[in-house]
Amino acid sequence: MNENNHPQPCPPATPEEMSRRSFFAKLSIGLGSLCAAILGVPLVGFVIAPLFRKMPNEWIPVGKPTDFEIGKTVNVPFPDPSPLPWAGITAKGAAWLRRESAEQFIAFSVNCTHMGCPIRWLADAELFMCPCHGGVYYKDGTVAAGPPPKPLVRYDVRINNGQVEIKSAPTPITTTV
Repeated sequence: MNENNHPQPCPPATPEEMSRRSFFAKLSIGLGSLCAAILGVPLVGFVIAPLFRKMPNEWIPVGKPTDFEIGKTVNVPFPDPSPLPWAGITAKGAAWLRRESAEQFIAFSVNCTHMGCPIRWLADAELFMCPCHGGVYYKDGTVAAGPPPKPLVRYDVRINNGQVEIKSAPTPITTTV
């Protein structure tokens, strides 16, 4: 300290101290970058991998034709064909299936096209209802009332080797407000 109680300035760094400081600064930046890469690469891979993952469309058996009464709409559960290890309950899918005639079936997604909420079938009214935002669909899947922008998504259905099969697809959700 000088006579005015002010600290004296640091003496200028020697060339040896400059190179040492420079070395440690570069080492710190390098180690920080390495740690960021070690943590960042898997994280980025996790985020973008689903964009490149091909979703399998498999035919999933849901029962025999005799299990379904002509003119009735029933909920048929089926497993997701490509569940992630941590999917839990979301690895279980379902569809609303109606037998139109002896050989013809129609299947609809159980998700509303507005915000993806699960819809219910009201047999007495012959309407699909979304309890979340008041969406209503006719029995053919077309929009009757409410905010849904599109009809219900339909799944392909076939009878193969004595089994009714639904062609699986990713959960169809259209989010519009």
